[in-house]
Amino acid sequence: MGKFLFITEKPSVAMDYVKLLNVKGTKLDGYIESDKMIFTWCVGHLVTMSYPEVYDEKLKKWTLETLPFMPKAYKYEVIPSVQKQFNVVKALLTREDITTIYVCTDSGREGEYIYRLVDEMVGVSGKEKKRVWIDSQTEEEIKRGIKEAKPLSDYDALAASAYLRAKEDYLLGINFSRVLTLVYGRIIANMLRNDRVVISVGRVMSCVLGMIVDREREIRSFVSVPFYKLSSTFKIGDELRYEGEWKAVEGSKYFESALLYNEGGFKKREDAEKLIEDLRSYLTYNKPVVDKITKSTENKAAPLLFNLAELQNECSKKFKINPDQTLSVVQSLYEKKMVTYPRTDARVLSKAVAKEIIKNIKGLTFFKQDEEIKSAAENIIEKKWQEKIVNSKYIDDSKITDHYAIIPTGEGLNSYEGLKGIEKNIYETVVRRFLAIFYPAAKYSKISVDTIIGAEHFFTNNKVCVEKGYLEILKPEGSKEKDMVFLSSLKKGQKVELDAFNIKDGETTPPKRFTSGSIIIAMENAGKLIEDEELREHIKGAGIGTSATRAEILKKLEKIEYIKTNNKTQVLTPTSKGEMIYEVIKESIPSLLNPTLTASWEKGLKMVAQKEIVTEEFMAKLEKYTKVNVDRVAKSNGYRIVKRINTVKEIYK
Repeated sequence: MGKFLFITEKPSVAMDYVKLLNVKGTKLDGYIESDKMIFTWCVGHLVTMSYPEVYDEKLKKWTLETLPFMPKAYKYEVIPSVQKQFNVVKALLTREDITTIYVCTDSGREGEYIYRLVDEMVGVSGKEKKRVWIDSQTEEEIKRGIKEAKPLSDYDALAASAYLRAKEDYLLGINFSRVLTLVYGRIIANMLRNDRVVISVGRVMSCVLGMIVDREREIRSFVSVPFYKLSSTFKIGDELRYEGEWKAVEGSKYFESALLYNEGGFKKREDAEKLIEDLRSYLTYNKPVVDKITKSTENKAAPLLFNLAELQNECSKKFKINPDQTLSVVQSLYEKKMVTYPRTDARVLSKAVAKEIIKNIKGLTFFKQDEEIKSAAENIIEKKWQEKIVNSKYIDDSKITDHYAIIPTGEGLNSYEGLKGIEKNIYETVVRRFLAIFYPAAKYSKISVDTIIGAEHFFTNNKVCVEKGYLEILKPEGSKEKDMVFLSSLKKGQKVELDAFNIKDGETTPPKRFTSGSIIIAMENAGKLIEDEELREHIKGAGIGTSATRAEILKKLEKIEYIKTNNKTQVLTPTSKGEMIYEVIKESIPSLLNPTLTASWEKGLKMVAQKEIVTEEFMAKLEKYTKVNVDRVAKSNGYRIVKRINTVKEIYK
C-alpha cells in the first residue's frame, strides 16, 4: 500500500499535523516519515519567476529597444536560499511509494500558488492530489479538512488567478519600472542629488502612493473658512437648564440666506450678533416656547465580525501598530490554534459554522485568565443567545468566498500565558468582538426638543443608553452621555426662560491624513475612506490589493522611501522622492493612480477564480495595457515635468 505525503507551508504547521494526527514518525532532514505518512513543508515560496535576463542575456541591460518585455511562456526558478528544502520536497513528490499528495499550504490564493509552482517545477504526475482546505489549525478542523479533501483540480481556477496575479505584477513592474527609469530616472536623480534612481512602480503600490500624495496635497492647499454658530441656554425654574442649537430652517428669516456658512452658522460674527440683537428685542415682550417634542427608542446591534482589514484598522487606532504587525500577530495566533484563518475579506459566518458555534463559545468558558470573558461566554450559553443569530446579519453564506470572519476557536488557551502584551491585546479584541454578536442590542432613549423664539428654531437632542446589551462586552471609548431625563416632562406650547445666548467660533478643517489603518480600509473600498463601519460593508466591492497583500504594499513603499510612517500616531505622509515619483506617474501612466481602475484588475482576478472569465481574456487585456503604456512613455519627452518636480523639491526644502 502506498504512502500519503502531506505538504504544508511552514515547518511548524507540519509539526502540528504530526502531533494532531498522533503520528509516530522519524524526523529526518526536511521531513518526518512514519509507516503510512510523510510530512514535509515549503518555507514560504520555494519557486519564483525568472528575471528577463534568464530569457535572454541581452535583457539584463535596460534599453527602450527591448521593451515591452512580454514572454510567450513564463520561466520559473528555485530560490537559491531554499534550494535544499526544494530538493527534499522534489525527492518526496517523485518517490514511487507515495501515491497520494495532500496539499496543506494556507487555504487561499497565495497558498495555492506556493504549491502549484513547486508541482509545476517538479513535474509531478501519476499521483492522486488532494487539497486540504481549513479555516483553523484546530485538531477537529484539520481532521475534517483531510477527510473532506477535494481533488486539487477543483482549485484550478483559483490557481489560474494566482498565476495571473503574479504575471500582472511581473509585467507591469518590470516594463513600467524600466521604461520610466530610462525616460525619467536621470531627472529624478539630479533633483535628489543621487547618482542613480530606479523608479519602482506597481499596479497596487503606485495607486496607494497616489492616494497618500493626493491627500497630502488636499491638506496643503486647504484654506480654512471661519464660521459662527449660535446657541442658547434655556432654563426651567432655577435649577434645570438645556442648550439648543439654532438652525435656519424653513420659516427662519435667514432660511437659505447667502449670509450663512451652513444652516447652523454664519460666515461673519456680526451677522450672528445681529440675530441675537433681534431675538433679544423679541424677548422683551415674549418668551421662548417649546414647539415640538419627539421621543423615541433606538436599538443598535453589535458591529459585524472582523475581517483582516477591519482588524488592522482597529489595531492601528487602539494600539498604534502598523498593519504588517497586526497580520504577523494574528497569523501567530492562528498557528497557535487560537483564532481562525486571518487572511479573510468576510465579516460574517456561514450557516454551517453557525450550527457548531457553541463549541467556540464553550471553549472560552475555560478562559480562566480573563474572568470577564469567561463569564460572558457562560452567560451566552446559559441564556441560549447563540440560537438567535441563525437568521441575523452575522450569518450570510453569500458574503463568504474562501473563508469566514476571524473568530476565536475556543482552543489553544494554554498558549495564552506565553503571549506577549500586544498578542494578548489583539486576541482579546477578536474575542470581545465575537462574543458581542450574541449579546442583545444596546437600547437608547432619544428625545428631541424644538424650542422657538419667534420664527427662529433652537434644537436640543439627548440620547441615553438605557440597556447596555453588547456594550458590556465591547466597552467603546468615548464620553459618557448626559442624562437629561427632565426633558421628558416638557410639553408642547410650554414657555421657558432664556438664560443666555452663545456664539461659538469655529473653522473648517482639512481632511485627515491617512493612518496605516485607515489606508487599509480605503484600499478595501477602492480608494474611498468610508468612516461608517456598517456602510462600508453594504457598499463593499472590489478593493485595491487583497487582505493578504495590503500590509506588504505599505511596507514596500516605506522601504523604498516613497512614504513615511509616524510610529507613534501611525500617520502616513509622502516623502519628496515619493511626490516626485507621483509626478512622473501622473505625467506618463496616470491610470496607475486611479483606484477604480486598479480595483477593476483585482475584480478581474476574482472573476477568473470564479470561472466567470477565462485566463486568455484577462491576459490579452493585460498585455495590451502594458504595450500601449510602454509605447507612449518611450515616445514622451521626460523634461516636460521638470518644472513640476522642481516645485516638489521647493516644498520639501
